[in-house]
Amino acid sequence: MMEAVSGDERKRRRVRVVQRYLLNPPVKLVVWAGLAPGYVLVESKGRRTGKRRRTVVGMSVEGSTGWVVAEQGRHAEYVRNIEADPHVRVRLRRRWRPARARLVPDDDPHTRLHAFDRPSHAANVRRFGTDLASVRFDFTSA
Repeated sequence: MMEAVSGDERKRRRVRVVQRYLLNPPVKLVVWAGLAPGYVLVESKGRRTGKRRRTVVGMSVEGSTGWVVAEQGRHAEYVRNIEADPHVRVRLRRRWRPARARLVPDDDPHTRLHAFDRPSHAANVRRFGTDLASVRFDFTSA
């Protein structure tokens, strides 16, 4: 007997395929080189494999804190990895910075996204997202 798949789940699967195989490979190179302001690479440890996983995300930095609005919330693999091990690295302005990341369930992701002051980024997150969630990154010294 087949399990019914929700519209949100179908959308997540389509977005994941497009991002993983079409968008992310060239965008990772651009972000690595520091040529995409407002975007960073987040390196987390795979919760099952232990391998390093790098994901491109839009981040707003306020002092020693970074904020990300995860399009797929807890459905995003990097968010699941962060929940398993919050110690991450963030490639910001062409250098790696250690950070501790955590999901902030009581933060309003729509308000947080508006605070990024990047309307096109906010529009894309809302368009492709199904379960927005705020993730806070506290940068630490090495």
